[in-house]
Amino acid sequence: MPCLKSNLQCQFCYQNLIGYAYRRHSMKTVFLDRDGVINRNPPDNGYVCNWADFTFIPNALEAIRDLTQNGYYIFLATNQAGIGREIFTEQQLTEIHRQMLAEIEAADGHIHKIYYCPHHPDAGCECRKPKPGMLLRAAHEHNINVSNTFFIGDSITDIQAAHSARALPILVLTGHGRDSYKRYINSDWTAKTGKPNKIFTNLYTASRWLIQS
Repeated sequence: MPCLKSNLQCQFCYQNLIGYAYRRHSMKTVFLDRDGVINRNPPDNGYVCNWADFTFIPNALEAIRDLTQNGYYIFLATNQAGIGREIFTEQQLTEIHRQMLAEIEAADGHIHKIYYCPHHPDAGCECRKPKPGMLLRAAHEHNINVSNTFFIGDSITDIQAAHSARALPILVLTGHGRDSYKRYINSDWTAKTGKPNKIFTNLYTASRWLIQS
C-alpha cells in the first residue's frame, strides 16, 4: 500500500498523527525495510524492477516465519523511488510483492501489511524515509504503540526514520548495513541522526534476539 502523501501534507495533521501513534495500545510489532533486509540489493545500486531481480537473503524467510509464529505483527516500510523516477510502475511493484508474499506464506510466515513510498526523492513527501510517515500511518491504521516497536533496517535512513517515529532501531549488516556500520564506528553518525539500539548480522539473528528477549 502506498503511503498516501496527501494525507500527511500539512504540518498540523502530521504532528497530530505523531501524538496519536504514541497513545495507542501495545502489541508485538516489528517494522522491516525490504531491500537489503529481506532481499538482496541489485548490483550498482539499481532497483528491483521485476520478480527476476528479487532474491531472498539467506534465512530471511525463516526469520519472518519465526517472528510470525511467535506472535509478531510484521509490517514493511520501503522506499520505492523507482516509481517516481519512472523506472518501473506501481503495477510491477504490486506483482513483485504478490510473489514475495506468496513465498513468505509458503514458508509459514506472514506480512501484515506493506507500506511503500513511490515518490521521487525530490518530491518533498512525508513518507519517504528518513521521514517517519510510513511508520506513523501504520500506527494510526493498526492501533500500534510505536514507542514499543522495533524497526529493522540496513541504512542510515532507516535508523533516522525509527528515531523520528520514536521507534527502536535495529541495524542489520546485510544490504547497505556494513557501510552504515562503518559510518557508525567512525563516529560519522551524528547526534541528530541517532544510533541503532542493536546491531545484528542479518534479519535472522535479529529475529532470534527479538523472540528470546
